[in-house]
Amino acid sequence: MTRVVLDISRLISRVRHSSPSGVDRVEMAYARGLSGRYGGDLGFAAVHPSGVYGRIPSGVAADYLDELDSRWADTGAQKGQRSLPSVLPWIRRLLPKSAGVGSADVLVQVSPHHLIRTDKVRRILAREDARFVCMVHDLIPIEYPEYARPGGAELHEARMTTVADLADAVIVNSEATGRSLERWIMGQQKAVPPIHAALLGTHPIAAAADHSFADGRPYFLCLGTIEPRKNHLLLLHLWRDMAAALPAKEIPRLVIIGRRGWENEQILDLLDRCPVLEPHVQEVNGCGDLELAAMIRGATALLMPSFAEGFGMPIAEALSVGTPVIASDIAAHREVGLDVPEYLDPLDGHGWRQIILDYAKRGPARQAQLDRLKSWNAPDWSDHMSIAAQVIEDAAK
Repeated sequence: MTRVVLDISRLISRVRHSSPSGVDRVEMAYARGLSGRYGGDLGFAAVHPSGVYGRIPSGVAADYLDELDSRWADTGAQKGQRSLPSVLPWIRRLLPKSAGVGSADVLVQVSPHHLIRTDKVRRILAREDARFVCMVHDLIPIEYPEYARPGGAELHEARMTTVADLADAVIVNSEATGRSLERWIMGQQKAVPPIHAALLGTHPIAAAADHSFADGRPYFLCLGTIEPRKNHLLLLHLWRDMAAALPAKEIPRLVIIGRRGWENEQILDLLDRCPVLEPHVQEVNGCGDLELAAMIRGATALLMPSFAEGFGMPIAEALSVGTPVIASDIAAHREVGLDVPEYLDPLDGHGWRQIILDYAKRGPARQAQLDRLKSWNAPDWSDHMSIAAQVIEDAAK
């Protein structure tokens, strides 16, 4: 059997966090999915926060994955970061061991963790004498540097250089990401490794009663980190205009769930300093899986006006429980939602306002989407892992 080792550096680096990012969930899905396929033959490795690379004993890795699952589902809701003293026992237990290094046929890495250090990855692969299969989630910092943190484009170019130079095969989360990666590598005049698209599986949404507000007003949900490319600014200006033009009882609520990101001063000014938005807009910086499930299930629609995405996980999550979606008309969104959501230009403020108000009144457009939704099937992790396993086996040959 092929000796597969999964790098879980990202999950270990998140030891203090109480809630997962999208990349965290992908790495967890690979840990569970590859364990199901390779059983006890699957190994785990990591670059520890101390900088040491090595194996994580299978029992320790299993305990840590279970602890993370429990933490993410916790509606008790310790928010934000845990204290350093409280996680020190895990940091010590997860210190990698040198035993086992060199016994891999294929090293799999699905997060960008330490990919900026091409020489370090090269040394790791040399120690393992292994083929390298990695995942690329998007090239947004390179293609849209204006939406990234300062220096973000240069860092992501370093990651993609590692991929281009060292990967024996690449898994991408959408055909759109694959096209972007191929175009960038060719632009660097490098050989393009085999690229395989596999839509991410849909995270199961917990069974929960639909959320509702005491005043009975419908609400729309916007889910994701608060950063410029997510286009929260469009929604906040729409709600500000509605607050100025419509009676309060006719204005639906907007619920924004996501941590505050970067380069978002104008967005935060509206959230923090615009009194007319206060009765109509609610910001939630983090919530447990059950609370999030209730919010998704009870929403009139999910709003995704992003300028750029690599995949668009919230679209699949919403549609999987029958919640309609209104999204920007970009390739990654259409790969996930197919012909089900309403698609609009992310700059078409008038169009977004019209469709939001129609949906708030349970108008014909919303019913038409619900009818389309009956034939939609959620991307499945089992299908994704079948593709990934074949990529791994091919790389091992």
